[in-house]
Amino acid sequence: MLIYIVEDDTDIRELESYAMKSSGYEVQSFGESKSFFKACTAEIPQLVILDVMLPDFDGLSVLEKMRKDAVTKNVPVILVTAKGSEMDKVKGLDMGADDYITKPFSVLELISRVRAILRRCSVDDRQDVIKLGQIVFDDSKHIVTSCGEECNLTFKEYELLKYLLKNKGMALTRENIILNVWGYDFEGESRTVDMHITTLRQKLGSCGNLIKTVRNVGYKAGE
Repeated sequence: MLIYIVEDDTDIRELESYAMKSSGYEVQSFGESKSFFKACTAEIPQLVILDVMLPDFDGLSVLEKMRKDAVTKNVPVILVTAKGSEMDKVKGLDMGADDYITKPFSVLELISRVRAILRRCSVDDRQDVIKLGQIVFDDSKHIVTSCGEECNLTFKEYELLKYLLKNKGMALTRENIILNVWGYDFEGESRTVDMHITTLRQKLGSCGNLIKTVRNVGYKAGE
């Protein structure tokens, strides 16, 4: 599997590259966005590790450009940022990041997050079409519509919605959601679920209220 790393800090870029190569992945790394986009025209990666602070074109703008391009719109992206505030993380998720990791981070955490995303990408447990109210989830076409309008979901939002819909009516704890959608048990990451639920509801528009909060438990789809 091919992973692209976009990071202007040489030491961090080399560390990330070493970690990915040691885990058996093919890696190409870039210090700025121009060479990254050029590489994407030659070969599309299975995942991108993207730093927010780049010298020529900030990472959020790179992410936005990727999501507008039909070729790269579905490539999973892990956003790497030195900013730790919740609003910065939410902004990245809203713009299409599938996960985020805040500097400084451990190599083991980075590897775990990469493996979780790639594992979810490779799992083929599809139930072709699931409906809830005016939400139509077509896994065979990888299309979600809400009230007849197509929703542009990130990879993680898509997987989250699929897990909720496949368990319609069931109250799912944040811990179960983390394990089944993210694929790992990482203490303190329940806020990750909450932020993804927030952005998912927004993208579902008026149908977002079909994703219910279950007090002191977690979330469920439907009544």
